[in-house]
Order: sequence, then structure tokens, then C-alpha cells
Amino acid sequence: MTRRHLLAVLAAVALAPSTLVRAAAEPTGPQPELPKDRLVIVTHDGTKHEFDVEMATTPEQPTVGLMFRPTVAPDSGLLFDWGGERPSQMWMKNTLASLDMLFIGTDGTVRRVVEHTVPQSLAVIDGGMARATLELAAGTAERLDLRVGDTVLARLFGSAP
Repeated sequence: MTRRHLLAVLAAVALAPSTLVRAAAEPTGPQPELPKDRLVIVTHDGTKHEFDVEMATTPEQPTVGLMFRPTVAPDSGLLFDWGGERPSQMWMKNTLASLDMLFIGTDGTVRRVVEHTVPQSLAVIDGGMARATLELAAGTAERLDLRVGDTVLARLFGSAP
């Protein structure tokens, strides 16, 4: 065996464990239902809309999110807590249901609304700087007339409903 072949074999062996770890970490089904909390979205005209949302708060929970779930109930969703304001980028890999996404600042103000995301798309959805991202059933933003500037009341933002 030449030195070049030996180096190639050693490199392949060295990379194998990391490849196996990544493959094992790839989600293959929905995560169990996460702890829930109540939140209220107050729209521009003062109307209040209540939701019972799952809370993704650990580093592992946001990696699965709502993947593999065929539907999202109209009064539920998933709130991703980023732990502080940071760039928020999402995708729809393995997500079967179309969603509306609200990107929310530290004060609970909706900064961006993305409607009717494309299921299973790998396209990056850029929410800009956000403290949290709220995923709701597609069509919710339009049905409730949710807009940038609306307020989310939740324990996460120090404004429990």
C-alpha cells in the first residue's frame, strides 16, 4: 500500500465516527409533545387571540420542531425560545404541514410574518433578529389579520396573559 493510499484510508476511518453521529442525530419522527404555555396575540385593533403552544426551550427541541406532524390545530403552535435576541432562520425540512411563522422581538413585538411556508422545503426562511419564533397553522395570520407590530403576551416576554 502506498503512502497516499494509507493516508486516504486513515482519513476515511477518522471521518466515519462523525458521519455516524450525524446520521444518528437526524430525526426520523415527531418528537413527543412539548410542555405547553398559554400566549395571547394582541392585534393592531386590540383584538386578543389565545393560543396554547408547545415550548421549545432546550437545544435539542428546536432541531425537530413540528417535523413529521401532519397538522397543527388552529389554536395551537410551537414557540421557539432562542434564549436572547439573535438571527432567526428556519426551514421546513421534514415538516409536513404548511405553517405561518411570526418572528418576535424581546419586547413581544411581532417583527416579521411569513405565511404559508412550503412543506419539506430546504429554503431558508430569514426572520431577522428575534428573541422567539412562533409557528402556527398556515392561514392563521390571514384569518386573524396578524401583522408586524402586533404584540405577543407570554411568560417568555415577561407579559403573561
